[in-house]
Amino acid sequence: MISQQNSVWKGYFSYNSIKDISQSTTTFYGAAENAYFKRNVATNEISTTSTIEGLSGQTITQIYYSEAYKKTIIGHVDGLLVVVNEKDGSMLNVVDIVNKPSVPPNMKKVNHINEYNGKLYIATDFGICVFDLATSEFGDTYFIGSNGSNIQILQTAVSNNTIYAVANGYGLLSASVNNPNLVDYNQWTMTASGNWASVTTTATDVALINLSGQLYKLVGNSPVYLTALNQMSLDARFSESNYVVTTQNYVYVFDSQLNEIFRINNSADSTTHFTCATVLSDKVYIGTQERGVITTTQTNTTAFQNISPNGPDRNRIFAVKSFSNGVWAVYGDHTIYYNPHPLDALSVSRFEEKVGWVSTPYSSLFGAKSIVRIETHPNDEKKVFFSSYHSGLLKFDNNLPSTLYDATNSSLQAYLPLQPTENIRVNGLGFDKSNNLWVTNSLATNPINVLRSNGQWQGYSLSVLQNPAVVSYGRIAVDKNNTKWICSNSAGIIGFNENYNNRCLRMTEGSDSGNLPTSDVRAVAVDNKNKLWIGTAYGLRVLSSVDSFLTQDKLTANSIIILEDGLAQELLYNQFITDIVVDGANNKWIGTAGAGVFYISDDGQKTFNIFTKENSPLPNNTINDIEINKVTGEVFIATESGMVSFRGSATSGTDDLENVVVFPNPVRPEFGGNVAVSGLMDKANVKITDIEGNLVFEAISEGGTVLWDTRNFRGSKVASGVYMVLISAESGEKTKVKKVMIVR
Repeated sequence: MISQQNSVWKGYFSYNSIKDISQSTTTFYGAAENAYFKRNVATNEISTTSTIEGLSGQTITQIYYSEAYKKTIIGHVDGLLVVVNEKDGSMLNVVDIVNKPSVPPNMKKVNHINEYNGKLYIATDFGICVFDLATSEFGDTYFIGSNGSNIQILQTAVSNNTIYAVANGYGLLSASVNNPNLVDYNQWTMTASGNWASVTTTATDVALINLSGQLYKLVGNSPVYLTALNQMSLDARFSESNYVVTTQNYVYVFDSQLNEIFRINNSADSTTHFTCATVLSDKVYIGTQERGVITTTQTNTTAFQNISPNGPDRNRIFAVKSFSNGVWAVYGDHTIYYNPHPLDALSVSRFEEKVGWVSTPYSSLFGAKSIVRIETHPNDEKKVFFSSYHSGLLKFDNNLPSTLYDATNSSLQAYLPLQPTENIRVNGLGFDKSNNLWVTNSLATNPINVLRSNGQWQGYSLSVLQNPAVVSYGRIAVDKNNTKWICSNSAGIIGFNENYNNRCLRMTEGSDSGNLPTSDVRAVAVDNKNKLWIGTAYGLRVLSSVDSFLTQDKLTANSIIILEDGLAQELLYNQFITDIVVDGANNKWIGTAGAGVFYISDDGQKTFNIFTKENSPLPNNTINDIEINKVTGEVFIATESGMVSFRGSATSGTDDLENVVVFPNPVRPEFGGNVAVSGLMDKANVKITDIEGNLVFEAISEGGTVLWDTRNFRGSKVASGVYMVLISAESGEKTKVKKVMIVR
């Protein structure tokens, strides 16, 4: 089983890129980029810890479990230390290294954690920090470079009351671990010159590996050569009487006297690269860059089992699209300047509640690179389209790739005409009311193309552009009039409607040209009141009605002015907006590049919340995409460092009550969230009674969902039992009855 999450936020993190591992006598710990998991080796129970549980979202570099103190310590690239008390689950952020004023911010990385006599010796890019495990407080810092300067320490070890430190480029330094004056760099001596990568204490020896991959043991103060590894060492540790060394393609297991017992060779697999390894309960646990943690045994070193939690292939999800019971995710991208290079050859992933994450590998995608957007067919969610910002348009049928459209079989145009299957930069996708799929085609003379419902393609020019082949295009929105609104990097927002003689208008910067703050438009959305919301690289604008496109020759958008501390301010002034999504209650979710997510009211006058990594489980403040599941109200937020979701209540109202769903059902004792009644008509009346007819809850829906916290009108949690959910439309003509079971 996998245990995690809270009642409002949920994490969708990848555990494929393993940064470090640790272990207790019964449990394996694996740290990915910004989350970690632990697995009981006897029961195979897995639990995960991420920003949902309180981690910072920063990049993890080290993880260490202290058996004596029952604490898990997570070190980060910025020097942050997180101490998790495994007895009660409490989490402490220790920022002493982060806040060291004498050390440059880029020199605070935690490189290694070593425990000795109740203290952690933390190797960093500037020196050694001492941390007291009993008090969870920092003590001294050893700056042991020349004249007490900063020096990168890669690893430490303690043997026979001597502490050894590998100083990058300065050899192996040592001192008496009991010396009370180790803050004095003069107390440290050079034990072995040379370029060392690691120092590790075994049961009887001190093992050294140099940057050339040669293994030595320390005899007195002299390194004695033992053997050569096939590659440079990436990780070396001593566990369960075994000295374990990891390189990119090999794991070497030695006994405590440094005699090789066996090795694992992965050099034939070019898709998997090792990062670290350990031995626990006669199994070898190997962290990888791409496949999470895999295990094998000494007797069968070619058979691997993956033990990482199920998750997306990568944390950096560029776009996400929901369907009834899950989401699609893609990882391809382009820069803010719409440059797809270096090209990504990555998978496509799908998540379903009862299945988990399943990926379609790049090898099955007909060569489609840098996939950047997703759209599902309005009437058939088994038909899914993916835009490739290099290879055209990819179609899936029944969860499998079926067709790749490029310049040879569609109206799409290649940036270089002599390469009809490459440099076809498709980005925005949107269906119109007739189920025709419209796509943007960057650097092309026909920037907008349509795949009609009958399978025919057609490309259109945009009359407002003098040189469309130098313009890059982003997202697209289709309004109720079938007007297509196209984001561009230099031509503003462009409206196009082929049903009105290919009518084409645009709004760009300047008070006489549309009043946008810049011609670089990144996001567009049509809300439930037919207003057009426009997100640019320098702020937000709103067109009061999309109907004006059909009646006016000049369009002007306006900023939203709000009062802040009694002063008039422009909402989202100068913010780089990456996405705008409208929920079922017509509220807006606005993603930014660096300021998190703004959740605002339908008119923008009220800001409900600003979610950032500092005040919420967001792992990063740069937002790539936002998507709302219209059935459940779950808001998916894809960031540069992972995806989380917020369980909202604003789903779209339906036309009837035929698809009402109550979930979860049954409500089990461990569940601490809200019961959602979704699939409602707007302004439906929801009453919940016990089996005897006593009313315990009542609400009017705003949109398609009502949430119940399983409490009665007195604020007490209701008892175990079956409860009736009585639903009626606003007019009273349509009704529905559902049941929900509560188990306490």
